[in-house]
Amino acid sequence: MPERIGFLGLGIMGSRMAANVARAGFPLTVWTHTHGKAADWASEHDAVAVATPAEVARVSDIVVSMVVDGEQVASVLLGEGGVIEAGRSGLLCVDMSTIAPPDTRRIGAALREREVRMLDAPVTGSSPRAADGSLTIMVGGEPADFERAQPLLETMGELIRYVGELGQGQTLKLINNAVGAANAAAVAEALLLAQATGIDLDAFVEVVCTGSGASAQLELKSGAMRTHDFTPLFKTAHMLKDVRLCLEEAQAAGVPFASAAHARDLLTATMGRGHGEEDYAAMIEAAEGLAGRRL
Repeated sequence: MPERIGFLGLGIMGSRMAANVARAGFPLTVWTHTHGKAADWASEHDAVAVATPAEVARVSDIVVSMVVDGEQVASVLLGEGGVIEAGRSGLLCVDMSTIAPPDTRRIGAALREREVRMLDAPVTGSSPRAADGSLTIMVGGEPADFERAQPLLETMGELIRYVGELGQGQTLKLINNAVGAANAAAVAEALLLAQATGIDLDAFVEVVCTGSGASAQLELKSGAMRTHDFTPLFKTAHMLKDVRLCLEEAQAAGVPFASAAHARDLLTATMGRGHGEEDYAAMIEAAEGLAGRRL
């Protein structure tokens, strides 16, 4: 029999990831903090909705959390009405949020006191990849727990990589997102430079996409930047949070990451322009402000 799965968080990413779990045939119980949302979602996906994370844990073998930040992860796993209230030996928590590695290790230690296991398994890939189950998932924790969770993770991801002890999944995810943000900043500034020097932007994108400057960010975000379409696939506020956390890790390790620091500043300016809930392609707005011109 497949393990019983609980899913905490049904936002842009979580709702799509949980849908793949349901389609794969796992018995699924869901919760989200927005009143009524879990019940509506469950009615469409052959799942059961309950009122608290603790109720999810009582009827699940593996509980997935996919929420915004470390504070929310701590709340749903350790807080009042949280998973720990129903914690029992053998329960496995798989946190797929993106949070600070020290928070992951602290939460994992608290769960271990109740003999509850934990993996950190953050993902990379935006909502379309969450929808089609092709996310990249990087996993930290005990190898035996990873082996147990792998069939579940395979419903949501295409590349699933065990990367080390608890917290290492988060560290790798933060580095990845910081590189992505730095690339997006470079794309925004390069688009403005190309326009300012009279280069056709269609030609710019076509040539650079086949040259040494090619990047996923150029392919994914240049069109949105040019049209100023910031429909959220990954929110500016979330990207800024991840870059800040990465820079904290870099500082602790004594390693400079200047390109990430520049991306942080551009994202901060983007937030200041009111684009926190929009896609981080809105970085172009901050770059335009600095350049004094608009695409």
